[in-house]
Amino acid sequence: MLHPSYSDLMKVVNSEVEPGETPVVNSRYSIVMATAKRARQIINGDEALVEGNELKPVSLAVEELNQGKIKILSDEE
Repeated sequence: MLHPSYSDLMKVVNSEVEPGETPVVNSRYSIVMATAKRARQIINGDEALVEGNELKPVSLAVEELNQGKIKILSDEE
């Protein structure tokens, strides 16, 4: 099981969206794509934004997303 859950991650990502606005993320697919992209960046040498050198790149990417260290931008941004 994934911890945090997809719904928890979606709440974190959409936390800055004003009521009535379109959420940045509205599907699990968006979370998976953003996490995979960040994990590839870490694999290619980008510095992780959270502690946890023993964690794998995908786990680091999920934790960065969960802590709000990275943001998913909408297509308009």
